Amino acid sequence: MLVDAARVDGVGSSTTLCVDLLQAPAIASAARTRAIEGLRIGPLPEKDGHNVVFLCMTSVEAPSQLGLIETIRARRGRLPWLSRHLERLHSSIAALGLAPPSSDLVDLIRASIGQGDRVVRLELHDGHAEITTRDINHQGPVSVVVSDELHRAYPHKTTCREQFGRALSRARRSGADDALLVTAAGFVAEGTAWNLFWWDGDTLCTPAADLGILPGVGRQRVLELTPVREEEVPPEALRGRSLFLANSVRGVVEIGSVDGSPVPADGRTTELASSFWPD
Repeated sequence: MLVDAARVDGVGSSTTLCVDLLQAPAIASAARTRAIEGLRIGPLPEKDGHNVVFLCMTSVEAPSQLGLIETIRARRGRLPWLSRHLERLHSSIAALGLAPPSSDLVDLIRASIGQGDRVVRLELHDGHAEITTRDINHQGPVSVVVSDELHRAYPHKTTCREQFGRALSRARRSGADDALLVTAAGFVAEGTAWNLFWWDGDTLCTPAADLGILPGVGRQRVLELTPVREEEVPPEALRGRSLFLANSVRGVVEIGSVDGSPVPADGRTTELASSFWPD
């Protein structure tokens, strides 16, 4: 395995390895014993409680400014939505004219997860992939505020996420867990890292894809489980509705309040949450 550089970060318990992605299948064994400029990399830390970072590089050139992101859930050492994430990734690569990763990317992702439950974050710049892992954030019903940050079309999961970062930061400062963004036309769009759903009588609804929202893997899963009607509605139309969010990391999660007003629970949301994961 060709190793360009290696270092063990002193921040917390994170570990960073820079390797040639073309040799990724060998990472699990060779990276444990390779000595580089006097530094020997010992056994990788246990995944639980640690953030492990793999920087996969084929050169030392600076990455291009625009990158792509996929945030992937590992459950019991398995990656139930991996193929869907890769399909979206390659679709965005083709649409945006970006450089693809090495064909060994899947091997490196699998090598990073261990046997437990983890969140795997893949970031791709100019064909170079960075993979980080972290613990699962288990959280009950979330509190949401309608953000004053204008939603701009986000059909691809790129690194240009400033609008979501600003909205989330303001929401946290106000004491809420997350934020819901609204389009310039006044229609509810999406959250900072999730898609929105609500019950309207017997019908499950979600913001229309034509609004420029991210085609979330979690959203796709919910659409498979039950009929869903796409709508363009203002935030006021959500008052009194039972709401939930969905993404591929957390699955289906109830929204407990919007702008401080309680949101009614619905047993059908619980049923969807229990059916979300294929295993």
